[in-house]
Amino acid sequence: MSVHRQRDYYRHFTPIATRWHDNDAYGHVNNVVYYGFFDSAVNRLLIEQGGLDIHHGAAIALVVSSACDYQSPVAFPQDIEVGLAVNRLGNTSVQYQLAVFIQGQSLACATGRFVHVFVDRQGRRPVPVPARLRQVLSELQPLSPEEFRP
Repeated sequence: MSVHRQRDYYRHFTPIATRWHDNDAYGHVNNVVYYGFFDSAVNRLLIEQGGLDIHHGAAIALVVSSACDYQSPVAFPQDIEVGLAVNRLGNTSVQYQLAVFIQGQSLACATGRFVHVFVDRQGRRPVPVPARLRQVLSELQPLSPEEFRP
């Protein structure tokens, strides 16, 4: 089993309440909703802890890649938590590893990857990850294989 499905891999969690309209005709949260969960968890962290100013800041973060793998269903009214870790922190980009957990469970229902590139708001050219954000993101890198014991 992938370490990415295990709760202990993640360094930060965002609680999210599912909504009635998240469910599809099959009675579970629709696949596209998971991307919204990921986007909300990442951006909440960047804004609240990293000081990202989405309205006036010089640098903004654009999604350039995303993916999601589904293992088991989630349905309204279950409460979930999105686990977040930073797999790679580059000069101008960051790759997040994300997972959706039903609240209190240790095995993820879905896992995903999300890549942001930081760009200048006006010119949309890559810029270095802002210092405060870099500090916050560096603290979210997962344990090394030697430290991680599932």
